[in-house]
Amino acid sequence: MENPHEQQQTLLLSRIIENVQKLNEAVMEMNQRLQAANIQTMDVELVAQMFKNYQSNVLFHLEGMLQILDGEAIWLTWIATENLQEPS
Repeated sequence: MENPHEQQQTLLLSRIIENVQKLNEAVMEMNQRLQAANIQTMDVELVAQMFKNYQSNVLFHLEGMLQILDGEAIWLTWIATENLQEPS
């Protein structure tokens, strides 16, 4: 006598296998598209990194210039106050 559930289980198992195969194909296609998208965005990533480095360099040099200008301002203030003193 045949097991009544065996045929149902076999059908369910074959459906599961078929769905897993379809899922695998879909995941493989998605991976290919993601790889293509990653390749296309590599240039954008490179430009973003270059801009970040440029911005960092600008800030570094700007801070240096501000320190120089601050030092000159202190020097000019000292010279100006020396000249404003009454002659002895």
